[in-house]
Amino acid sequence: MRPDTPAENVDHTAEAARLERSAGLYPQDAEALLLQAAAHLELSGDRPAATALYDRLLSDPAALDNPHLVRALKASNLWEYDHEAEARAIIDGIRATAPRDAAPWVIVAEALEAHDELEQAHETFTEGARLLLTDGEEPPYATHPLLFGRHRVRRMLGADHDAWDTLADGLSTGPVPLDELHDPGRVWSLGSDNPAELRAEISRLRAELGTYREALSRPFPVAVLHWPKQELTELTDAYPSLTAEYPSHEAHLATIESSLRELATSGTPNLGIVTGTVPSYEAFAASEGTTPADTTLLPQYATTLAARGRAVAWPPQRGEACWCGSGAPYGECHGTQS
Repeated sequence: MRPDTPAENVDHTAEAARLERSAGLYPQDAEALLLQAAAHLELSGDRPAATALYDRLLSDPAALDNPHLVRALKASNLWEYDHEAEARAIIDGIRATAPRDAAPWVIVAEALEAHDELEQAHETFTEGARLLLTDGEEPPYATHPLLFGRHRVRRMLGADHDAWDTLADGLSTGPVPLDELHDPGRVWSLGSDNPAELRAEISRLRAELGTYREALSRPFPVAVLHWPKQELTELTDAYPSLTAEYPSHEAHLATIESSLRELATSGTPNLGIVTGTVPSYEAFAASEGTTPADTTLLPQYATTLAARGRAVAWPPQRGEACWCGSGAPYGECHGTQS
């Protein structure tokens, strides 16, 4: 789907078919591509076909990067076409396994919220936040929807603000405060005859739309390219001119961490890391009609990998292994870099 194609002009069935064909061409990226295909099938109204794709992925969960995400999407989709019991069973299973990734928590909590299970939605948002947030640290970009969703549900439940609600207010960058966006009384203004109330509601809707557009404009992370040690050695042996870009593996790893920290400090959200391989990079260079020694190709390769869903979020969630592949916790490895 071209980024400049209006959503209302998309043939979702055709787009799903195209993505399935791409998954066959790029089996290493099949998970991300088939998830996109399933999303298009849901939008087309063919929810059983979307479930079939989720089942296809889950037929080998050990091969998936994020099986919890696939299960969460399947549950949300099932509930939308009257398979509530199965959806609830999957949601209960996800909550019991406590994934260390925000996305499955958000998806199942929003599914509960959409079906008026507000208390359960609140518990789910809270469980995810408690697991993934660290006191005193800036919440990773991926966890923001957890806090925003929890804030929204608590407003609908009439709960008083707590520390996480205050944090969510501070993280929101929209022109309208979260308290106003999530005001349960907003629905009444839609039927008002008061021009001032209607104008205020139009402003709130525009703010919400702006937030959604901002999220949609960043469908994959701003990704930095990482080469494992063996791959980098093979790369620089084959293309010696790249040693100017990569003087050593240690320097390469330090540059990745410092670059991501600079981006985060500048306010860039949704940061990630993609891991390259020499055969993949050479194939990409051939597809671009240039040599792998061309340093201007490196960021393009990183963006392409990210677009195929190969990026992992930075910084890692609390307790997760460092992105560098050392096996040590991030907080004890590159997370200590000053």
